[in-house]
Amino acid sequence: MLVDAQPLPPVIDVSTSSAASTGATLVAVGFTRRNDDYIMQRGAEEALGALGLDGFALLGRAQATGAGGETVVHQLFPTARGSAARRSKTGAQQNGIEQVALIGLGEETLTDYRRAGAALARLAKGKDAAASSIGSGADDDQLAAYCEGLVLGAFGFHRKSGQVKPPKAPLLVLTDLGSPPRTEVIHRAGALARASWRARTFALTPSNEKGPVQLEQWAREAASQADLEIDVWDERRLAKEGFGGILAVGAESAYESRFVRLDYAPKRAGRRTPHVVLVGKGITFDSGGISIKPLEGMMTMKRDMTGAGVVIAVMGALRELAVPVKVTGLVAAAENAFGGGAMRPGDVITHYGGRTSEVGNTDAEGRLVLADALAYADAEIEPTVVVDIATLTGAGKVALGTSLGALFANDDALADALATAGAAAGEPVWRLPLSKEYEQLLDNPVADATNAAGGPGAITAALFLQHFAGSRPWAHLDIASVGDSSKDAHEYTQGATGFGARLLLRWLSALADA
Repeated sequence: MLVDAQPLPPVIDVSTSSAASTGATLVAVGFTRRNDDYIMQRGAEEALGALGLDGFALLGRAQATGAGGETVVHQLFPTARGSAARRSKTGAQQNGIEQVALIGLGEETLTDYRRAGAALARLAKGKDAAASSIGSGADDDQLAAYCEGLVLGAFGFHRKSGQVKPPKAPLLVLTDLGSPPRTEVIHRAGALARASWRARTFALTPSNEKGPVQLEQWAREAASQADLEIDVWDERRLAKEGFGGILAVGAESAYESRFVRLDYAPKRAGRRTPHVVLVGKGITFDSGGISIKPLEGMMTMKRDMTGAGVVIAVMGALRELAVPVKVTGLVAAAENAFGGGAMRPGDVITHYGGRTSEVGNTDAEGRLVLADALAYADAEIEPTVVVDIATLTGAGKVALGTSLGALFANDDALADALATAGAAAGEPVWRLPLSKEYEQLLDNPVADATNAAGGPGAITAALFLQHFAGSRPWAHLDIASVGDSSKDAHEYTQGATGFGARLLLRWLSALADA
């Protein structure tokens, strides 16, 4: 097994040649359908005509609907001489082209373009290069969404044996973009998508390779990549400074727990530059502890550190995107194991800053580590705004299904900004209430609160966290509902989604203008 022999994100290039003249083995063009009429994008008819193909006839035979991401694939066969090149009626050569794909753009929304990009990326897997004129009719936002799809749809992860040479990143060539070719749009979109790619890779890494110390290592790599400052708390320092939640959750693990701080400042930061804190839940495996999960509930728990993975991936992309605000990323990392030394129901934990929690359920551990991190941010950093992200509650999935993340916030403007960023990123969230009427469910006779307040579970978990976040604007993203995809679907592949990375980067990039 070669751990480093993993699929690589595609390289996106721009060409002034026609899609049929780039030397790619796969050529893709875009189309829409309005009522009963098919409409081809600029460059499509030229590319198809050079190959002697009637795109409208191909679409008609396939009864294509034009939905975003729909594909109609036409295979080109070698001639009798064994060459993949043959002459069309116009005398043009196929130049080694093996497949032509017509890809639907639906109503040409950002979602449609993102799905079109993901569809082409899947078709291009295993090929040296693919060329596409699909971005020819797109504005900057549509082109960015399309490029995000090109990267995200190509995602792969494995631990299979037999790969003996390093993988090669596929080449995706964009044509007919006009002048100027909008390379900055393509670069930024690629950076956003690669952050999601990294967050997915972190989440899918097996837990036998991924204790809290590995999260620390990924954070160090992000710090090196993006010129960040880094500070790390080992267990001795955690005990000395009072991080009771992190230590209690990780007490029985074979892996040491960690708390990691990453700091980014833009080149022209000053006293008035907004300062954001991002907090990620980093439970590298969640057995449930003594309140043990059933087997089915454990199978995806290697990704219970998705929130931390998203924070690390976001921090690593800030410099490349020239994000204009200060950002601190906090990672609270532990493994929730069971055994004689594990925390027990009835234990009372003292968090950073002194607030106490009685353990009512050892499987409600994520809020215990987040509580330490939020209390630290409130006491030591004094940021402008705080956002935490975590695969926290199954109740969020019950409420919202698997297409929406849960958003809680104590500030309307913050909630609106995050929801807007999520919609643009293709990572939608739905705001749920921080209802005061449920506060009484946190009441506990021996501690400041219980960690197991019961239903409505997503709301009571958010209310628990709110006590540690202080009085400044704060938002909580519960992404348990969207942390996994059960199948390959558009820009998501089966497994971890990395949900939240693009949302947060879009929001951070727009903060200076808010």
